[in-house]
Amino acid sequence: SSSSQKHIVSAYHLSSGRVRGVYLHLAPALLTGRVISTLAPEKDVDGLFSIVNELRYILKYFILHNRHRIHLNPLSQVKKADAVVLLGAGPAEVPPTWLKPGAAVIRCDSALTSGSAKGPCVNTNNNNSVSLNVVLGSCRWLREQQYQDWSLRLLKLQPLNPVPSDIQISRAQTPKSVQQLAQEIGLLPGELEPYGRNKAKVRLSLLERLQAQPDGNLVLVAGITPTPLGEGKSTVTIGLVQALSAHLKLNSFACLRQPSQGPTFGVKGGAAGGGYAQVIPMEEFNLHLTGDIHAITAANNLVAAAIDARMLHEATQSDKALFNRLVPSVNGVRKFSPIQISRLRRLGLSTTEPASLTAEEVRAFVRLDLDPSKLTWQRVVDTNDRFLRKITVGQASTEKGHSRETGFDIAVASEIMAILALADGLGDMRVRLARMVVGTSRSGQPITAEDLGVSGALAVLMKDAIKPTLMQTLEGTPVFVHAGPFANIAHGNSSVLADKLALKLVGRDGFVVTEAGFGADIGMEKFFSIKCRASGLRPSAVVLVATVRALKMHGGGPNVSAGSPLPREYIDENLSLVTGGCHSNLRKQIEIAHLFGVPVVVALNVFKTDTAAEIALVCRLALECGARAAVPCHHWALGGRGSVELARAVKEASAAPSHFQFLYETEMPIVEKIRTIAQKVYGADDIALSPQAEAEIQTYEQQGYRSLPICMAKTHLSLSHMPDKKGAPTGFTLPIRTVRASIGAGFIYPLVGTMSTMPGLPTRPCFYDIDLDPVTEEITGLF
Repeated sequence: SSSSQKHIVSAYHLSSGRVRGVYLHLAPALLTGRVISTLAPEKDVDGLFSIVNELRYILKYFILHNRHRIHLNPLSQVKKADAVVLLGAGPAEVPPTWLKPGAAVIRCDSALTSGSAKGPCVNTNNNNSVSLNVVLGSCRWLREQQYQDWSLRLLKLQPLNPVPSDIQISRAQTPKSVQQLAQEIGLLPGELEPYGRNKAKVRLSLLERLQAQPDGNLVLVAGITPTPLGEGKSTVTIGLVQALSAHLKLNSFACLRQPSQGPTFGVKGGAAGGGYAQVIPMEEFNLHLTGDIHAITAANNLVAAAIDARMLHEATQSDKALFNRLVPSVNGVRKFSPIQISRLRRLGLSTTEPASLTAEEVRAFVRLDLDPSKLTWQRVVDTNDRFLRKITVGQASTEKGHSRETGFDIAVASEIMAILALADGLGDMRVRLARMVVGTSRSGQPITAEDLGVSGALAVLMKDAIKPTLMQTLEGTPVFVHAGPFANIAHGNSSVLADKLALKLVGRDGFVVTEAGFGADIGMEKFFSIKCRASGLRPSAVVLVATVRALKMHGGGPNVSAGSPLPREYIDENLSLVTGGCHSNLRKQIEIAHLFGVPVVVALNVFKTDTAAEIALVCRLALECGARAAVPCHHWALGGRGSVELARAVKEASAAPSHFQFLYETEMPIVEKIRTIAQKVYGADDIALSPQAEAEIQTYEQQGYRSLPICMAKTHLSLSHMPDKKGAPTGFTLPIRTVRASIGAGFIYPLVGTMSTMPGLPTRPCFYDIDLDPVTEEITGLF
């Protein structure tokens, strides 16, 4: 009946979790084709599923495990079979002349029969059939849970000369469906959550399934101090994995940050790579993706709204009124929520009965007593909007005069973004969100998101964002895109989870190539000091990206400005400027990597204006400066084929013994950790703390945050705090203006000089060139 069928459908859905099999004890009349087809074959216990699924699953088992030949129709081929499967109801007889001597006959019918054919016969209609199918299903399930060898189908590249625009190249390649890509790299269907045809979230259950699988090799891509135009770390990352997988036939995964829409519509453009080394489709990569940044924006601004609302309510209500509203009586019963019980525990109260609180305890419970002058939480938006850097809120009459000055940050500067990048699971993210400090009470106590009662809601908003997004390169190799904290105002690395998932998927001999933002002095140092501490990850090699253009700038060349033509020095051959840049900035960045004991391969990202003499000079001087290898890369024009030499150098460097070490011990005083980074990494003589910074450091140490690592917020355009000082400046004192804490993310971040957490738009932003064809829906102008 239809009612029975609905119950069976429901049973199928209920069996999709931890349950491995479903046994349907039903009358034969109810076992319709619709019912049988609804039951997932891998959950079937009593052998009911249809012929197609029978062929796909049971026969595959015999083929794989017994390596026999199995044939179904035409009858002329039955004599070749080692096993014959009879499907259908009622007794069936196979003439002995049809069978190969010794062939097995397997009956899968719903009526009790006995085999009359000569040779072994297995009936699968009774308890024996249940046992057989349980065994087969269990073997199949166990086999699926094991690591699967890759069967990557590569996409062919046909590079053109001259190289077309990035969006033209991206659009000319047809990506594989994300389901096909997932199957090729050993993901199970249940581990994938598709978002359309080209991208999908990957569930974290993969880590549990492959927990015994050895990790592959982790390679970090960093760079020298860049020009405002960027030097192509993302392009090198993608070109490297295309070379490793498509040309050296090694499993490899790229792990990239999700780009903010601020730079996409501002100056820098997208971050999908470029030329023939891209993530595709680049439009989807650069715009919205799977909505993670929007989730972060919603979560961040929910905290901001909760702060202002709580301050208003505390200022306008009595203790009793606050308590009655925070712990309302429902049907005569007053009860604390779990988050409120957590608040009680932080106050040192063990009770769970609202009526047992004294008046003093009620007051401590209901009043966070936030000091408006010590709030550290701001609203965010994923747009470069300079006019939101400082605003006044609460000016409506309904807010009863409770206005205050605050501001907006760019969304990727939110602490929630940093938490997303550093969390190692949903539970860890929930804990980190709860301990975020949003401000200080008038008595000097840190106030957290858990105190506000909002941490559970934040976890709900972020539950899908924690899953990395799977995409692919132009050559069909896999990419994880996940998290995108800026490197100058945050730690600038993609997520720990993306790296960990990829390291399991590539296998012991595979490679995961992950990128750190901006120069090695910023993104790489934070990767080692923050991300490696939080995750336990250890890279086997560093790829340091350099360009002739940036080296000329550091060698004394004129300023480079986004949107302005390059001066002649950057177009014409100039070996003197190149030499100066190698002996200053390149040498210093290699030395920084060596502070952590990791071998360095210099990747020279070749531009069409670079001369053969300049390229050869950079590679020679890089070796003299301490690089293990230095190779020119032509992936922008040729795809993976143009980075094969780099791939070989990375493979060789990764095989060398690693001597990884941290730069400082976390138990050092906060000031000494800041000084260590300033002197050893930036080359400063010393640091200078403002009175405000000194007071903030003292507060954090009193609150128990001394052992957190340091995340310096500094300009990315110089090793120093002065953007116009190129090369490797010395003899300067690093000014520390203010010091903030991201307790949920787990680091202290000093702001060096004047650092804006909200970029502005230039005179001519990128959005002037971006448009949409209303008929074809094709996007133009992205780069």
